Amino acid sequence: MANIPATEFKAKCLELMDRVAERRESFVITKRGKPVAKLVPMDREPKDSICGWLRGEAWERGDIVAPAVSPAEWDVLKEWDGLNAARRARGRRRGRKTGGKRK
Repeated sequence: MANIPATEFKAKCLELMDRVAERRESFVITKRGKPVAKLVPMDREPKDSICGWLRGEAWERGDIVAPAVSPAEWDVLKEWDGLNAARRARGRRRGRKTGGKRK
């Protein structure tokens, strides 16, 4: 633990505080050669592990593997197939292949 005069501590206070925080050093601050204060690092609280910190926050409802709706109810996919078929037909009429790169 290093001794540092109060006048020097006053001039370098922020720098010394950074050293204490980063390097875990300690300083005894003196006034006319007598110790008056001690600058020591704060005790660090251990960080909680990230593993398991959401434990108990989610619940399983029903079958998590099965689809949410049956494929027969997927009208959107039927519409999508119809739109893609129409686009392919237009591409053939213009003499282009669909899905390839243009030159």
